[in-house]
Amino acid sequence: MNINSTLIGQAIAFAIFVMFCMKFVWPPLIGAINERQRKIAEGLNAAEKAKADLATAEQDVQQELTLAKTKAAALIEQANKSANQLVEDAKTQAQVEGERIRQQAQASIDQEINQARESLRAQVAELAVLGAEKILQDKVDVQKHASMLDQLAAKL
Repeated sequence: MNINSTLIGQAIAFAIFVMFCMKFVWPPLIGAINERQRKIAEGLNAAEKAKADLATAEQDVQQELTLAKTKAAALIEQANKSANQLVEDAKTQAQVEGERIRQQAQASIDQEINQARESLRAQVAELAVLGAEKILQDKVDVQKHASMLDQLAAKL
């Protein structure tokens, strides 16, 4: 065997092998590689989109959090105003009630003073009658002298 023919035979065999690989082996490999590249590109695009969505979601969360804090502060302010208003209303009602109770007490005191005056007038009238009895040593008829006693009671 000749080295040249061996080399030519190996070159032909190699060329046939390369043609076979190009026709039957490489297309599925290239297809798999292209599919893999497409999936990787889609994954990268999805990751970029997810990153953008995350940034947008974080901004939305910050806006919602700020809005919630504002609403909470407004609710607290309103609750404080309501509490202060309730306290003021209670103070006003207590003052009104205290004034009413004071007026009732004053009316009760005035009534008791008038009753005491009437009682004192009656006692003074009785004492006057008793004094007149002693002076006259006679029994004075109360019914007969009723107008005189009324006049005396009115003067006292």
